[in-house]
Amino acid sequence: MKKTTLLNQALSEVVAGMGHTDLLVIGDYGLPCPHGVRRIDLALRPGMPAFLDVVETVLTELHAEAAIVARETAERNPEVAEGLNRILGGVPVETVSHEELKQISGRAVALVRTGECSPYANVILRAGVTF
Repeated sequence: MKKTTLLNQALSEVVAGMGHTDLLVIGDYGLPCPHGVRRIDLALRPGMPAFLDVVETVLTELHAEAAIVARETAERNPEVAEGLNRILGGVPVETVSHEELKQISGRAVALVRTGECSPYANVILRAGVTF
């Protein structure tokens, strides 16, 4: 059995297969999944799993060189914005409009849907290299 933090088989498979600059979207329950992008649905019920918990867990196995967040997040969901800043640490964060974030998500290898039911709880992680 796997003994690292990320136990979800589908999500672990996606992270293991990502290459440099590939994009992974982690979003709230309402974020639409673009056609052609693999959806990994973790939502069990409202709030479970929480967006920040999923981001933190994914980052135990994915080396992110950058992140993209909607500008609206800081204003409309400061708790999530602060949590992302804490979890992302020194990862550079680009802000775009929510509409741009949805467009960029069409280039992702996968979109992870959480049970988060608060607005603008979305992030796009760009894979980096560990060497």
